[in-house]
Amino acid sequence: MVIGLTGNYGMGKSYVLSVFRELGAIVLDSDKIVALLLQDRGVILKIKKILGSCVVKKDGALDKGKVAKIIFNNNELRQKIELLLHPLVFARVEASLKKIKGSRRLAIVEVPILFEGGYQARFDRTITVFTTQKTALERLLNAGVSRNNAMKRLKAQLPPQTKKKLADYVIDNNGTKQRTRRQIENIYEKLLEEMG
Repeated sequence: MVIGLTGNYGMGKSYVLSVFRELGAIVLDSDKIVALLLQDRGVILKIKKILGSCVVKKDGALDKGKVAKIIFNNNELRQKIELLLHPLVFARVEASLKKIKGSRRLAIVEVPILFEGGYQARFDRTITVFTTQKTALERLLNAGVSRNNAMKRLKAQLPPQTKKKLADYVIDNNGTKQRTRRQIENIYEKLLEEMG
């Protein structure tokens, strides 16, 4: 069974993924896949073609700060970058899932823009992690993200209320880690029951 896990920026998907991993699920983090892709020479060249040479450092590496600054200020360019990266991410996810086919384990795939991209049909079930915007902002500011950047990223995604309605399961990550963990454990048990 393959589960799509989503949630807006700063709402705690990483913690949720870590608990699912502890419980025995196979976890695929699309942010980590993107980080690897952004080191690929071919991908860097394609991004340079879309955004211009200013996003590539002298050593040939991608300047992720400049990329973020451009795409979170320009929806059209952001969509072009997403159209470039998403098929590559899903190709790697599918390759990983093929390796574990028949293992009778739950696979959780973290996809930040699961509903925005219309990717829910790729998954057996979906889970949304949510917090209030205030909580997400506090976490992002504590992590060193500027208020302006945090707000731009949050506005680039569907509102959490919409994601909650679209998801099969919802994890409220506004409280303590223990409270969140209990919700994750309950969902994990239900998903195992669904698997049979």
